[in-house]
Amino acid sequence: MFDGPFDVFALIIAIIAFLIAIKASNQAAELRRKLNTLEEKLYALRPVQPPPMPAYVQAEAPAAPAAEPPPLAPEAEAAPPPLVTEEVAPPLEASSEAAAPPPPPPLPIPAPEPGFEERLGTRWVVWIGGLALALGGFFMVRYSIEAGLVGPGVRVFLGGLFAAALLGAGEWTRRKESISSIAALPIANIPAILTAAGTAVAFATIYAAYALYGFLVPATAFVLLGIVAMCTLAAALLHGPALAGLGVVGAFVTPVLVSSGKPDYWALYIYLAVVTAASFGLARIRLWRWLAVTTIGFAVLWIFPGLDTNEVQVAPHAFHAIAGFVLAALLVVCGFMFGPTVEDGEIEPVSSGSLGAYLFGAMLIVLSSAHADLALVAFTLLVGGTLFVAWRASAATGALGAAAATVFIVFAEWAVRANPDMLVLPGGPIPGVGPVATDSSVTLHLVTAAIFAAGFGIAGFFAQGRSNSPIIPVVWSAAGVATPIAILVALYARIAHLDRSIPFAILAVLLAAAFGAATEALMRREERPGVATSIALFATGTLGALALALTFALEKGWLTIALALMSLGTAWISLQRPIPVLRRLAAIFAAIVTARIVYDPRIVGDAVGTTPIFNWLLWGYGLPAASFWGASIFLRRRADDPPLRVVEAAAILFTALLAFMEVRHFATGGDMISPPSLLECALQVCVALAMAIGLERLRLRSRSIVHNVGAVVLTAIAGLISVFGLLILENPLIWRVDVGGAVFNLLLLGYALPAVLMLLLSYAVVGERGTVYANTIAGGALLFALVYVTLEIRRFYHGPILSTGPTTGAEQYTYSIGWLAFGVVLLGVGILVNSERARLASAAVIALTILKAFVIDMSTLTGVYRALSFMCLGVVLVAIGWLYQRILFRRQVTPPPAPQTGT
Repeated sequence: MFDGPFDVFALIIAIIAFLIAIKASNQAAELRRKLNTLEEKLYALRPVQPPPMPAYVQAEAPAAPAAEPPPLAPEAEAAPPPLVTEEVAPPLEASSEAAAPPPPPPLPIPAPEPGFEERLGTRWVVWIGGLALALGGFFMVRYSIEAGLVGPGVRVFLGGLFAAALLGAGEWTRRKESISSIAALPIANIPAILTAAGTAVAFATIYAAYALYGFLVPATAFVLLGIVAMCTLAAALLHGPALAGLGVVGAFVTPVLVSSGKPDYWALYIYLAVVTAASFGLARIRLWRWLAVTTIGFAVLWIFPGLDTNEVQVAPHAFHAIAGFVLAALLVVCGFMFGPTVEDGEIEPVSSGSLGAYLFGAMLIVLSSAHADLALVAFTLLVGGTLFVAWRASAATGALGAAAATVFIVFAEWAVRANPDMLVLPGGPIPGVGPVATDSSVTLHLVTAAIFAAGFGIAGFFAQGRSNSPIIPVVWSAAGVATPIAILVALYARIAHLDRSIPFAILAVLLAAAFGAATEALMRREERPGVATSIALFATGTLGALALALTFALEKGWLTIALALMSLGTAWISLQRPIPVLRRLAAIFAAIVTARIVYDPRIVGDAVGTTPIFNWLLWGYGLPAASFWGASIFLRRRADDPPLRVVEAAAILFTALLAFMEVRHFATGGDMISPPSLLECALQVCVALAMAIGLERLRLRSRSIVHNVGAVVLTAIAGLISVFGLLILENPLIWRVDVGGAVFNLLLLGYALPAVLMLLLSYAVVGERGTVYANTIAGGALLFALVYVTLEIRRFYHGPILSTGPTTGAEQYTYSIGWLAFGVVLLGVGILVNSERARLASAAVIALTILKAFVIDMSTLTGVYRALSFMCLGVVLVAIGWLYQRILFRRQVTPPPAPQTGT
């Protein structure tokens, strides 16, 4: 086996070269097959010239036209020929046959696909042979080492000689094939395979001379390996993409193979700049976009070394990012300087991605160096260069998104760092904290922030109307609106600590004025592709800046209100200008506000206030709810689509939250974290049922699925609070709860009023929803009404605390009488209004009373109460039977037929 890494590296290089050569050979064979097929088709479509006429035909040809009659009119030509009765022999029959052009030759049969034997003999054997040559050189050196035949110097010399021989053979075969008339051999790509094998052996030989035998110092080995890589890239111009891939991999891997104890980043990045230039140049000449992408990937990876150290060498890293960015702009970006051509108005991914990759690297340098001045200046230059290149070449417009994103990340990361005033506390500097780059760069950050905001905003405005593609101005306007707002928010968080700040509010108002002026100016221009969407974006930016002004000038809770107002304003703008993106923006703002309340439902923390109703909850939930209802009205005038449903859902959510939170604030006296009570549960149930009734009525007019689902959800919430809150957790019959006065008490609010609301809700859904759904709600109304009657009777006997004291016989008798009277009332109502549901409810209550009489009263009551219980029950049951017979289901007695008398 080989010593150490030489074995592994040699095998890796050989296998890579073999795989790349196979891929290149397949591509070349496919291209040649398509070219042959195209040539055959062109040959088949070529017009066929008739053969020359004989001499005697040419002599008679001039006299022929004189004997011919004049040409007929089109109508005469279309007429059928006259009938003849005598057969006439055609003159000059032989001459006509000789002059007729021969039929076209049949289309050539396409060549069949190469079979297994052809592939084996012309391709696979050559590929395996190339791999064998490379491995043969490695194994020869291995054998010489094991047998001790030659010394290390001779081994290195023989390895270099073998590499030179393979390279020479590759060049010789390339030249021979270029002048050969044999068309079947080039499909094996013999020159590329030989050259790849020679390159792999050259890499291995130089690395062995450096790493194994110490013949070369790191600098010499570095230079030699770099020369081999550059020569490989140059040879790719002749031998195809196989060597290009091998060369670029070898060039970027060389610094890993040759390393020293103290890295020299300047030498490294100068070398990488040369390699990048050569690779980009080759990619430009041969139009190999994959080579440019591979080079960019390796170049960005080489930014990471040294970034994790305490003292980042900013200058060489910044040089690497700037050099790569400039080379990519000159050679990779389509339509700019020396880059490939591209159709005007097309955003080309490689062009945009190449600039974005180096922007990402520059951003990493800024973050890793703790925002050092030089790193920030270099990043600013690259962002400005991105704007310039995208302005000149529309293919790089996609890089604007990367530029805006990296700018926001840089300033957002700077915003969350420790503030400079933390180092000047009354007790002196914080122990263990020394000055960092941010301490002296606040001014530089403010200057760069102003440059970025002005650059993106002004360029985004003046880019309108410069392109016939609608996407180009939209990208410019989106970057021009989003970047200044994002920078302003980051600076506000960094400097004002998210507290009230009048200076930042003034800046936000000025920004809103600038966006508003841009909107008005664009509206007066002629219609161009993408301008309408850009107008909408600038108008949205105006609303966003105004919302930020409110946020900066007022308390933190106003941010929620401001974002909700943005949704309303955006919906109104979408009504004036029907642009789909505005509808989605209104929905996005609604979603952001919803996420905001998930973070802190109280909106302003503990500063809610203690005043019932008129507290911060009214503004924090009421204004967004009103904004979302208004936005839903505007959006519904255009269409019923997902954005409208999002806004409608937000409107219902904030309305419900406003009611629930105000109820909790009222029931707890402003202590929003205290446990629930019977009062709170009662109010929550009443509020939920009232809103469900309102949504049931509203959905009949709007036919909105959101209103439909919202009504069901609120009904379910009311049911859950009713069962688990009123009947179990806060039931005054189980827990010690003071229900209050004799009539106007918590029982009336917690059980009677919900029963009435449930009854109204059941009538609201009759005929609109399923029978089971409506009957379930009606059953809940009956249950709560019966519970109210029962608890009121207990309140009469036990006072405001229902859970204490024994149950007397009189109380048990009163329960039976009360239930029986309640059933009779239900029956009377059912008879008066002819309601079958009321009569069935009466039957259920009376059946329950009968069950109580025979199960409970018979065993617990004694004396007169037992007798009265059953006597009253019997009288009521007889009376009910009489009512049913005489009033509800009265039968007409048919009189007997009169007797017939004879005449």
